[in-house]
Amino acid sequence: MKRWAGLSMALVAGAVVSTATLFGPAMDTASAQARPDTRSMTCAQAQNFVRQRGAVVMTTGRNTFERIVASARYCPPQQNFLRRFNAETSDARHCQVGFTCGGRPVPSRN
Repeated sequence: MKRWAGLSMALVAGAVVSTATLFGPAMDTASAQARPDTRSMTCAQAQNFVRQRGAVVMTTGRNTFERIVASARYCPPQQNFLRRFNAETSDARHCQVGFTCGGRPVPSRN
């Protein structure tokens, strides 16, 4: 019984190493990719980029980034109130790229 247990552990360990070797380089490359930058796209390109992906984190300025969504279905349940999100693009200073998720605004008490 111990002999089979040792053998199966060796096979599992070998499979894990093989999988890591096979997918490791691809995972490192994917994680090293930079965020898409709205400033390097036209307004239409940025809008289509968000629409096609549903939700994406994009660079919006020199030191800023934002999670932008195409619709409320990409927001967590407690943050399904959409706010229009404008960003600078290569052809427009204010382009409505998509939306950001947020909670419902609290009514002011007068």
